[in-house]
Amino acid sequence: MSLELSRAKLLDGKEAQLDEWMQMLTDRYEECVATLPAERAAFEATFKHTEADGSVWMYHLAVIGTEGGGLDTSNPVDAAHEDYAKRTKERGWEELQPLFMLAPTHITDALASWGNTGIAPSPR
Repeated sequence: MSLELSRAKLLDGKEAQLDEWMQMLTDRYEECVATLPAERAAFEATFKHTEADGSVWMYHLAVIGTEGGGLDTSNPVDAAHEDYAKRTKERGWEELQPLFMLAPTHITDALASWGNTGIAPSPR
């Protein structure tokens, strides 16, 4: 299991397009959820931040299994996701170094189970 926090600078003037991108993902939420098992992603969240210099950045927080794959662009929602990424942000991501994560054991066990198998653990 891996905790990841990544950031990418938006291309100039693309703040509205970031909002459109996130709305597309929200509108297609169930399609997005269906991609999680193959990605071994237990959790994903995206944030927007404006720096003091006026540059706008997007941050992506994820908990994923080590066997997870990335976007599968043969899947329509992943193809749309990649298309928005190419048009909205600079290429690639800056990876922040995780130092600490705190969660109750039953949560970390569930995250690890999902990350390893892409299957929800059985209730106890």
